[in-house]
Amino acid sequence: MTLKLEWSESVLVATINRPERKNAVDQQTLEELARVLEQASERETRVIVLTGAAETFCSGADLSGVRETLFTEALHKFLIQLATSPSVTIAAIDGHALGAGAQLAVSCDLRVATARSIIGVPAARLGLVVNHWTVERLTREFSWPVARAMLLAAQNYSGAELASLGGVHRIGNLEHACAWANEIAMLAPLSVAGHKVALSASSPTPSVDELVRWSRDRAWASKDVEEGRAAFLEKRAPKFRGN
Repeated sequence: MTLKLEWSESVLVATINRPERKNAVDQQTLEELARVLEQASERETRVIVLTGAAETFCSGADLSGVRETLFTEALHKFLIQLATSPSVTIAAIDGHALGAGAQLAVSCDLRVATARSIIGVPAARLGLVVNHWTVERLTREFSWPVARAMLLAAQNYSGAELASLGGVHRIGNLEHACAWANEIAMLAPLSVAGHKVALSASSPTPSVDELVRWSRDRAWASKDVEEGRAAFLEKRAPKFRGN
């Protein structure tokens, strides 16, 4: 089990508990998270707080299996499941939320982060391309300028910076996120549910554009991906050649 779960009457705190991997998510973690969302729906949990153990939200995808098609498909499927959960979802961010970690955070309804948190999508440093849904979500939740800087320049933002730009809703730690979750759980559930449906309807899930799919598949099949992974593991600067 890679998750630590704390259930109360109306709130669930789900902690990614892989400190030895800096809470990087792998196939098993995604499958467990998906099952937890299903359980929360069955229990009519009003608010879910997603966080990470050992002062790290999620450092990204577990690179030992990131090239596998099953993983990328499972990640995409779970992000949509998280974004459309009937529960209000809060990402409680501390430390790094990079790559898949940022994708998890931006898929939540609300975000609470410590000022020192680092949030970003360094795909261009690894020769990767994120899915179209993530690009659309980043632009809606973080704004076009932030999404452009994250994706085109691999720029990271602190929690404090994103809070000033509206991408983080409150500055605080897990305790603050849980307190907010309990406040939200006391609100009229049908009102909250109705507003969540309306908000989702105002930003529909985009269809996958064939050009975007082709560009992404081309990048993932390139030698630059191998170079990006090797450089990451060897802690050196990558030498990308565009093939």
